[in-house]
Amino acid sequence: MNVLKKWWARAVDRERTSLFLLPMIGVLVAAGAGAGLVELDANIDDAASVPLVLSSTVESARLVLSTVAAATISFAGIAFSVSLLVIQRTSAQYSPRVVETLFLDPFNRRVMAMVVGTFTYCVVVLRSVRAPNADGVDAIVPNVSVSIALLLGVGAILATIAFIDHSARSMDVSQILERVTQNSVTQIQIALPELWDPDRAAARTADSVERSAFHHVVRVDPSGWVQRLDVEALLACTPSDGGLELHTATGRYAVAGAPLCSVWGSVADIEALDRQVVDAITLGNTRTIQEDPSYGVRQGVDVALRALSPGVNDPTTAQDAIFHVATMLVAFLERDHAPQVHLADTGGVLLLPDLLVHDELVDLAYDEIRRAAAAQPTVCIYLLEAMSEVRRSVELDGGVNGVDRLVHQAELVVVGCEAAGLIEADLESVRDAFRHRFAASTPRIQGSTA
Repeated sequence: MNVLKKWWARAVDRERTSLFLLPMIGVLVAAGAGAGLVELDANIDDAASVPLVLSSTVESARLVLSTVAAATISFAGIAFSVSLLVIQRTSAQYSPRVVETLFLDPFNRRVMAMVVGTFTYCVVVLRSVRAPNADGVDAIVPNVSVSIALLLGVGAILATIAFIDHSARSMDVSQILERVTQNSVTQIQIALPELWDPDRAAARTADSVERSAFHHVVRVDPSGWVQRLDVEALLACTPSDGGLELHTATGRYAVAGAPLCSVWGSVADIEALDRQVVDAITLGNTRTIQEDPSYGVRQGVDVALRALSPGVNDPTTAQDAIFHVATMLVAFLERDHAPQVHLADTGGVLLLPDLLVHDELVDLAYDEIRRAAAAQPTVCIYLLEAMSEVRRSVELDGGVNGVDRLVHQAELVVVGCEAAGLIEADLESVRDAFRHRFAASTPRIQGSTA
């Protein structure tokens, strides 16, 4: 059963980022519609005359169908070329990790499905057109089908123009970051449904659980990115008199041969346990945002780092990325992080100590950016502003998650600027920004003069 669930999860992931499935469905639907309408045309021609506006001759029908088919397949080539160009430019200018958002855009796949579907429809209808022959067989001209082909051709051309316009707009970094942010916030709400509650008892951490001597270590085979964890299946693997500690988490790379989990307690069938654990964990060739909301933060950080690189040097794009990362961070900090301890019905314990917690996500969001921006005071001020907004948003909701870590990161921004050798005027601008936004904070980093 777990194998089936894993296969289905992988199939869904492939479909989400596939440019093949929807166009293939469009081809099959168009082929069926073409055959069905040709048959309907035969019945209509036998029953009554077709309105003059829909009537065609054999030559005109063939000309219309051939022209529409040739035009749509040509426009399909243009559409595919534009897609590849957008993907190449986006990957080079922003980050390879944001390319996935282009594949997730349903508009592109729908246009491609319509274009290749129109081509297929025209080809199917064209083969049914017959001229009269010497044996007395009458001409076959599916008038209604030809008229529909003409309408589909016009629609396909308009859709292709809309596709090119949409593709050009999709290269706007704000559009890309907004899609990343929306996908990430949605996954955060799914993965962490419970809002932070100060009255709720603190969840046990993996460090608080006593372990007996380890009985068995399950190793990774093969390697890959951890895309999903089936917690229920892992709970079913835990011995009733012991537990299971997982040494990885979603979004982590599992190296072949490395420990995947440790099991203590009584285990009747070691080989069966190995199979059950492996089946409960989905590995893939790429990292995905499914069940890994921190991947959206990683994507935003990558865009900011690329913008701050010497070859690009685009502080405005970095600013855009920094504030989108802040939006994702707020959505994460206002919720309780995933529990590290799960109790099985049989009495066993499942430990997930490597799951990302609030402070670690704050570090992920700002560590690399502040280091890259240390010599750019304007970007450092953007960072301080974003940190302040995240902190205020969390505190206004009565939360404390990550607040101290945000202050710590803000102090490190100031220290980094001081160590970067900026002129005094630029340093003072950064210090003023810190004092203005974190006035109530006491500097705890040695060397900070904020």
